[in-house]
Amino acid sequence: MDHPGDIAESSLPAAWRTLAARGVPRRFGKGMLLIQEGDRDDTLFIILAGRVQAFSKDDQESGREIVYNDYGPADFVVGEMSLDGGPRSASVRAIEPTHCVAVTRQTLREHIAANPEFAFELLAHVIGRARAATKAAREIAFFNVYDRVTRLLNGLAVERPDGTRIIQGSLTHKSIASRAGCSREMVSRLMKDLETGGFVATEGRDMVLRRRLPSGW
Repeated sequence: MDHPGDIAESSLPAAWRTLAARGVPRRFGKGMLLIQEGDRDDTLFIILAGRVQAFSKDDQESGREIVYNDYGPADFVVGEMSLDGGPRSASVRAIEPTHCVAVTRQTLREHIAANPEFAFELLAHVIGRARAATKAAREIAFFNVYDRVTRLLNGLAVERPDGTRIIQGSLTHKSIASRAGCSREMVSRLMKDLETGGFVATEGRDMVLRRRLPSGW
């Protein structure tokens, strides 16, 4: 698809399609950075196709990182937290080939001036992201590692006709640890026990939850 045809055929809400039409189309291959943490930039990205991941790395260069979330066309925008002129609070990379539209703060200001009601759309979006961040912080504070890991797995799994649930794609122990806020070693021990107990199995690159995960470990 070519811009702006991509926009017309996308699942974007109507209010965001009008803004996207003002932006510049960009394409990113898997693994490419859209946003670098710490940079000062005023661009937000409206996702038309593909998927991206927001994350941070340890300042000590230990290789450790924490994954905040994955975003796709249904989430439709990343990078909005830098619109105040401050440094980027997280990095964002493409985890599959991604097509998006880049919109600068000036373009956004012009769009809001022409469509004042859009300010409420943007505010609602930012509030939603803030609520998600609060929920994530709450889980780290009040749930132990096992609870966080199983809540993650349950949230990613999709039920199949045979009653089992599947998590498609390569979900590594490192990725689980990054999302759950714990060490990879802890995840490996936990997953080994779940596999031994017949709760979890692998099918190619996919993970299958064969039974309801136990409430405790």
